[in-house]
Amino acid sequence: MPPDQTVIIKQIDALLTQCDLLKAGSRHYDLSDLRTEEVSRAVNLLFAAIERLAPPGSRYAKNAGAYEGALGGNIGDAFAPLVGILRALRDDYVSGNLQSVVELIHADVFADFLEMADYLLQQGYKDAAAVITGSVLEEHLRQLCQKTGIVITQSGGAPKKADTLNSDLAAAAVCSKLDQKSVTAWLDLRNKAAHGQYADYTKEQVALTLQGVRDFISRHPA
Repeated sequence: MPPDQTVIIKQIDALLTQCDLLKAGSRHYDLSDLRTEEVSRAVNLLFAAIERLAPPGSRYAKNAGAYEGALGGNIGDAFAPLVGILRALRDDYVSGNLQSVVELIHADVFADFLEMADYLLQQGYKDAAAVITGSVLEEHLRQLCQKTGIVITQSGGAPKKADTLNSDLAAAAVCSKLDQKSVTAWLDLRNKAAHGQYADYTKEQVALTLQGVRDFISRHPA
């Protein structure tokens, strides 16, 4: 199981433990005999966790949104359904079911291109390897933006540049600031290769870029 999924499961478990303790202190499914402040806090934490941890556009997020839209005067009515949604989300993370078929196809295609780049690099064609690796990275950034709901075009309809996509992903906390800096460096190397600045980087740097892009795609599937 990838480390990021382990962290997610730990977050879910911590919240579910809080919810179990709260439920144990109530005689009603809607927690109506508890303080409103406690119930409101729990329900809002559940909404926030599902929104944060469920894949964008997933059934988990949609179902939680439906309960939010249907809430009446008693916020506790959403408690039990949201706990159920979060438990189901946890089960899917544990079983590895949240990697979509589209993600698997993208990963397979990108892996083929990166294998090609690796082969060219080993044969001494560092410049071609750098261009292919950078192109895979740029397309992955575009796919990752689409997956997470980030617009990939400018207001006039022109596609955003890779650096802008990278900044948008970091601003939306899809990727870390450290990832953003690494991606910026990888894109810079690709640009040098594409513009004939072959003396500005080495074969070893291309190899490190290739390794870094592989790791980035593995940690941030799209």
